[in-house]
Amino acid sequence: MSDRIDSPRLQQLDPSRTDEFWAEVAERGTPLVEPVADDDVWLTFLYRAREPVKSVSVFGGPAGWDPPANGMHHLAGTDVWYLTFRVRADLRCTYRLAVDDVDSPTAKIEDWYERTAHWFADPLNPATFVYPEDESTGSRHTVVSVAELPDAPAQPWITARPEGPRGELVQHLHRSDLLGNERRIWIYTPPGYRPEDEPLPLLVLFDGDTVLGPMPIPAILDNLIGDGRIPPMIAVLIDSLTQEIRDRELPCGAPFLAYLTDELLPWIRERYRVTTDPARTIVAGQSHGGQAAAFAGLRRPDVFGNVISQSGSFWWRPEGDEEHEWLTRQYAATERQPVRLHLEAGLQERGQSPGQGPSILVANRHLRTILRSKGYEVEYVEFNGGHDYACWRGSLADGLIVLSAR
Repeated sequence: MSDRIDSPRLQQLDPSRTDEFWAEVAERGTPLVEPVADDDVWLTFLYRAREPVKSVSVFGGPAGWDPPANGMHHLAGTDVWYLTFRVRADLRCTYRLAVDDVDSPTAKIEDWYERTAHWFADPLNPATFVYPEDESTGSRHTVVSVAELPDAPAQPWITARPEGPRGELVQHLHRSDLLGNERRIWIYTPPGYRPEDEPLPLLVLFDGDTVLGPMPIPAILDNLIGDGRIPPMIAVLIDSLTQEIRDRELPCGAPFLAYLTDELLPWIRERYRVTTDPARTIVAGQSHGGQAAAFAGLRRPDVFGNVISQSGSFWWRPEGDEEHEWLTRQYAATERQPVRLHLEAGLQERGQSPGQGPSILVANRHLRTILRSKGYEVEYVEFNGGHDYACWRGSLADGLIVLSAR
């Protein structure tokens, strides 16, 4: 790995004056952002090693997840560790740091929570993103650092406004005989909702438990409705239960789709005034949830006429199938359905895990091409970020706006 120093500030650093440097960094915050040319900047992750360490790693963002690309360099004669990338100035990403992770026993652990237990947020970056503890899913409280560069897309819809009317979010429990489990369901009703009014448009969103932290759905819907960007609608947010259940149910799962159409939606319609018109119904999700949304649109266009897929896992294949991108092949082989789609993928989603076929970015581009060749109405967007709720929480509104317009 090269120890070349690209950051102009680090090139000028006098090793005898590192205390001044760290005072400057503490005031400005990290990562260090310096102009290069055109729309690019030098993005430098920093760590101050007050005690001797063998290695420092960055996980997430342009550093990725694997050595040696995510390993910091040590500036000789100082306590400065650094890792610099040339990136576009519209990047938004989250990341964490780890000390002495390389070749450690934890580096070989497959369980995600054990693997990441010693990772930590950047102590010099005040911008953080919190995943709260959720006993129901087994998720633990996790804090990650956020890097938002000067030209990152604005996210005007994600913050609750103190003024103006707000909708209501109610949690229910719903039992599925088809799936043999019970899960939390959150129902959002818009400001001024009355059961006697005309049926409202419907949004069905997977991984609904993210409403407890990374996805401020009520604020997003309140703001969009309040500004007249989408019509008042009811949203159904569906808990994914555990990671094992999620990975089994969501990827092109026919039983889960039957649960939606034959159990959950009839239960919803008994209690809320929601449309039965597929053209006024949106199904949405991220990652496997985005894939599940696209699967629902293909198999049940009589129910779901609009699909939002954020970083959909379209590389996926069923166990035993030798060819990846199973759902894309189904779209290619099936007559065009009356479904509109909003797809997005991150420019940083280029990585490939062993056995997973094409990257999310490549797989999304391929699906986009197939959809357009089949004559689908599809909006495709690439954002400068990764597989990241810090990006998805902002751009979900874009899909809602596009698919709510007729």
